Amino acid sequence: MKRVESMISVVVPVFNEEESLNDFYKELIKYLPKLSENYEIIFIDDGSTDTSFAILKRLEKKDKHIRIFSLRRNIGKAEALSLGFYKARGDIIVTLDADLQDQPSEIQKLLNIHQTKGIDVVCGWRKNRKDKSKMKIISKLFNIVVRKLFDVNIHDYNCGLKLYTKEAAKSLRLYGGMHRFIPVLVYEMGFSVDEVPVRHEMRKFGKSKYGFSKIFKDMPDMFTMLFLVRYMNRPLHFFGIAGGVLAFIGVAILTYLSVLRFMGERIGTRPLLFLGILLVLVGIQIFFTGFLAELMINVAHRERMNYPIKYQTGDVDSKIK
Repeated sequence: MKRVESMISVVVPVFNEEESLNDFYKELIKYLPKLSENYEIIFIDDGSTDTSFAILKRLEKKDKHIRIFSLRRNIGKAEALSLGFYKARGDIIVTLDADLQDQPSEIQKLLNIHQTKGIDVVCGWRKNRKDKSKMKIISKLFNIVVRKLFDVNIHDYNCGLKLYTKEAAKSLRLYGGMHRFIPVLVYEMGFSVDEVPVRHEMRKFGKSKYGFSKIFKDMPDMFTMLFLVRYMNRPLHFFGIAGGVLAFIGVAILTYLSVLRFMGERIGTRPLLFLGILLVLVGIQIFFTGFLAELMINVAHRERMNYPIKYQTGDVDSKIK
């Protein structure tokens, strides 16, 4: 294994992983010192209700490279990763789940892609996934839909094994289910994204926290991502089109009814009249929602211009006002 001079931070979200933690640590420590002599292991205990925190405390006592951040309650993997990114001190940040399905030995493959190609975010690709059939089906459907909606052409968006540059990781603000869309988020911020096939193992410990119910929970997150990626800085384009279409249909209905009224037909009790009025009112409301959002974004940009700068000359701490 080729060592790197940069400090490596390994961020591990933990939620009720008491069965695998000791084995995971032993496996990780076999390879991590070979990658860099300067490293840290950050465990984020996401409100575990088993003995995971006690195990982490014992590991911390015997290894000075371990840092633990324990949350008072379970807030989700996205927030746990965000905390880990914020606390990480390394130039290279690696995320890895503690269930040992993704092997620590595969970190080297991600590191090779980063070093040879200069990629900001390298994702693991569980090409030969060792999960139950229903898990494979759910994952495949999810990846196909995300790949069709967005422009990041990778095969596995939700693999827990990923490598980030410090700049890419600390640019992320994750919440809800947004950790499943990390490749999309960093790509939209201008960072380069790639993937590499990694070895995947059968689950030996615990139960998967991802099932069919997650599909319904992922849908709102997918719509949120679609809006954030395509309309974040131009909300009027989204709300204006939607509102305009509804208002146009409403006006068309009312025009049709008006013609009938001039021809002598009674329209006062027709349900179509109320539908036309409703569509016009709703369309106007949606349009002005986008208009107000556009004004708010304009004010925010005036207060602080936030550009995804990759390099700048001069004082790197200076801020554009």
